[in-house]
Amino acid sequence: MAKSLKIAVLFSGRGSNLENLIRHFHKKRFDDNLTEIVPITNRPDAGGIKLALRYGLESIVIDHKKFDTREDFDAALVKKIKTISPDLVVMAGFMRILTPVFTSQIKAINLHPSLLPLFKGANAIEESFESGMKVGGVSVHYVTSELDSGEIIDQVCVKIEPGDTLQSFTEKIHRAEYSLLPKTVAELLGLRFNF
Repeated sequence: MAKSLKIAVLFSGRGSNLENLIRHFHKKRFDDNLTEIVPITNRPDAGGIKLALRYGLESIVIDHKKFDTREDFDAALVKKIKTISPDLVVMAGFMRILTPVFTSQIKAINLHPSLLPLFKGANAIEESFESGMKVGGVSVHYVTSELDSGEIIDQVCVKIEPGDTLQSFTEKIHRAEYSLLPKTVAELLGLRFNF
């Protein structure tokens, strides 16, 4: 009988990386494992909610604006994740800095659009592009309570070509994300994954 593996995906925005993970893993069989995606968002208006519905997936919404403190929100998020009991928690465009209330209880990974430890935070692609460096990149790292500072699991470089604009570079970064994140998820879950 196939073993079910749950992947909780936390997102705040349009959900392009969520969709990528749904396409690669939701209701897919890997040897004796059947994988399932559970979408979770902190924003009731997040574009990823409608996107997930196209695949028949209801997103869990925990609106951070309904909580007085970051810690209160994190406690509610932890409680919900523990009821789901996922095999892996993935932050993919989840725009929250999490407190030790979360990070001491949940082991999660995060996708970040730079070669960490360079260019942490929300403007990483733009800062990377304008840095004068010849490469940018994408990192997957473990989540800690310090922004984009956990142990790096894997990275990929993206070349900044002479003719690149911020838009063309951003598109290259997204393509790298769509490749690196599912590969890392598969490796962490011990799944044989072929591109």
